[in-house]
Amino acid sequence: MRVRQVWRHLVLHWSLLSEHVALLVIFLGLWALGLALLPEYAIPSTVIMRIILLFVGAQISGILVSFIHLPDMLGMLFFGVLYTNVGLANFEGYERFEVFLREMALINIMLLAGLGLDGSAFRRLWLMILRLTLVPTIVEVAIIAVMAYFTLSMPWLWGIALGLVITAVSPNVVVTVMLKLKEDRLGLNSGIHTLIYAMTTCNDVVAIFMFGVVISIIFSTSSLTQKVLQGPIGIGIGLVFGYLYGMMLHYLPSRNAVYVNGLRFVLTVLGGTIAVMGSRVIGFTSAGALGCVMMAFIAGIGWKRQELKMTPQQLQAYQVASVPKRLDLLWKFLKPVSFALIGKEINFNVLEGRVLGYGALLVLLGSLFRLAFAYLSTYGGNLSRKERAYITISGFPKATVQAALGPVALDLARSASVASDELTLASNVLIISVLAIIFTAPLGAILMLRLAPFWLKRGDLAETPVTPQTPNQLNNVDELTTVNTPKSAQH
Repeated sequence: MRVRQVWRHLVLHWSLLSEHVALLVIFLGLWALGLALLPEYAIPSTVIMRIILLFVGAQISGILVSFIHLPDMLGMLFFGVLYTNVGLANFEGYERFEVFLREMALINIMLLAGLGLDGSAFRRLWLMILRLTLVPTIVEVAIIAVMAYFTLSMPWLWGIALGLVITAVSPNVVVTVMLKLKEDRLGLNSGIHTLIYAMTTCNDVVAIFMFGVVISIIFSTSSLTQKVLQGPIGIGIGLVFGYLYGMMLHYLPSRNAVYVNGLRFVLTVLGGTIAVMGSRVIGFTSAGALGCVMMAFIAGIGWKRQELKMTPQQLQAYQVASVPKRLDLLWKFLKPVSFALIGKEINFNVLEGRVLGYGALLVLLGSLFRLAFAYLSTYGGNLSRKERAYITISGFPKATVQAALGPVALDLARSASVASDELTLASNVLIISVLAIIFTAPLGAILMLRLAPFWLKRGDLAETPVTPQTPNQLNNVDELTTVNTPKSAQH
């Protein structure tokens, strides 16, 4: 009987599981080629194979955890923790390769965030999106910075950096849940889906950009004046680069080119990589994140306009292999990399109970204050109390951005050869980021799935048009005429 239930579960979810199985088959095929062509590098005892096996084990752990209805990222994270504590995570000589992989994961997230920004939805709902993005973020960062200063003796800038890492909402968890709600036709007619997508994306963009600014100031060796100018100059460089590169992607390659999507994908990833890594070379780290998001946003605007000129057949063929879809596929590979590498940094032998205890307290208090102020920020629209409450809890799960940003400070501290005190601070940022993932990702996903049938109304797959609103009503959620499914699942 038990075997039959497992088989039924596999058949029912095969469309999802087949992706993970395909990745494992790809690995086995590549490993077989490696053993045949480069046996001295392909044996499990080599460093490069131990790195690869870390990612493969993380992928398998993610699949196993998903069977008990928990986010797969938790399995990937815990496998990384296990890997380092059994002594397999010594990757000496490959530190720069680790940093490169982490940066590629962050670039992938930022490109998806930029492409996911909906300019028309933002124009209609700008006031509510702005409130839901800024108010809870500022409050959560402030609470965490103050608590970190008094409990962990973190300097103010380090506390703010920690708060910015923790405050980012997980697009992976949120989008996965919202797609499930769309299947169940929950919350469609109130425009809640579009509002939550926009809020999540804007929150992540703000958190990633401001984290880049603060980290630039922390690790800058320039004078006070130059440190103050880091932010504005970084903003200018990021905006100019992102706009120019994004405009180039409108015309290069032509939308009539045979391999338009493939070439756009390569140029987009290349542009994001140049923005992030180039900004570090010129000493303005904050410009990288903004340039990456801005480039994707500008390119996305042009591509959406071109879609309007396509026939239904052309549009269907175009969207099947679009740039967001290809970035989704890239994330399938980078997701276990991101979570396994952050888990790898958690060594039980050097953990301090004080950091764990106060870190858990920081995450808890920051999340509670965020929820309270997020609920207050939902006033002003034609939403019921339960709908406002649901929008509030959608900002609770944290995972994807924390896995990408958590190790950044530690990587910079190691490469800059800073004092041991700053290495400890950077390590504490990473540890508390892991705690945020463990505490909020599964609980947030469970709350969103369990409460949706009670708090959201069932609706049709398409929303009915509404009368245009006056300027004073532009913050009403009911202005949405359609629910725009995100162009990509922002994992």
